[in-house]
Amino acid sequence: MPKVLLSAPYMLPYKERFTPIFTHYGIELIIPEVHERLSEKEILAYAGDFDGTICGDDHYTKEVLIKCAPRLKIISKWGTGIDSIDQQTAAELRIQVRNTPNAFTFPVADSVLGYILAFARCQPGMDRLVKAGKWEKLPGRSLSECTLGVIGVGNVGKAVLRRAHAFEMKLLGNDILSIAPDFILECGVEMTTLKDLLERSDFVSVNCDLNPTSYHLINTKTLSWARHGAVLINTARGPIVDEIALVEALNNGGISGAALDVFEVEPLTQDSPLLQMKNVMLGSHNSNSSPKAWEHVHWNTIRNLLEGLQIQHSDYEAMKLKFV
Repeated sequence: MPKVLLSAPYMLPYKERFTPIFTHYGIELIIPEVHERLSEKEILAYAGDFDGTICGDDHYTKEVLIKCAPRLKIISKWGTGIDSIDQQTAAELRIQVRNTPNAFTFPVADSVLGYILAFARCQPGMDRLVKAGKWEKLPGRSLSECTLGVIGVGNVGKAVLRRAHAFEMKLLGNDILSIAPDFILECGVEMTTLKDLLERSDFVSVNCDLNPTSYHLINTKTLSWARHGAVLINTARGPIVDEIALVEALNNGGISGAALDVFEVEPLTQDSPLLQMKNVMLGSHNSNSSPKAWEHVHWNTIRNLLEGLQIQHSDYEAMKLKFV
């Protein structure tokens, strides 16, 4: 009987719902205690004891993969991002890594627009003032008066730009890859350098992948290029933004605000100065929130696991209907 380490935080609250389907396919579950994600040390405690895993952003480092091999055959990532997995080592050890591409494009793009609107229309600030008994008029802006710069024009970046285009924002984009001309024409996007984008944008949305070229892409130097009064939004990956540099830029007025759903360390530590800043909106890595998207990812992740373990599952769709 194959053993599977189930550590995906979005599936754990519903494990009773999915247990029958694992039982049907003869899978024994190992369910650890998870606080957002498993560390290298926490995974190593199970090394050699499981054949597959359904994981979140757990730290499958080179050492972990070597210790888990040769028994570990499949890492089925719940979601899209696989930057926490050493993919080169996994390939060398013939450990499959599967995910659900393009899973959360719409909810994440919606979250970005929500943050933009909240800042442009001063909604959080007005709410606090009125509740405090103060009847003040804050200077909001129409989005048609603003420029949005999107760093990373992939699936999510394109969805953000399409939504912003509907609000008649001026649009700038930056990417290390060339972008299809038809999309550029469709949305009226001007592709430009990172420096130029930061210098001209009222809102900057980070939507690129985390990789060696994007680690701390937003740092002291690049933040110094930002337009006065700009707002930074990060719904991608925490380490793309150097949080120490960001706090400094917020404190010295280099930028006027930030909206962050992801952080360098998650959960966000209680001593983070970001928690005390009124010009910052914070999320709990939850921009992917969407019942329909989550449901799709739940079932696709289980399918990926079964295929990776080479478990015959021709009745999968029929079984799935019993638990939907």
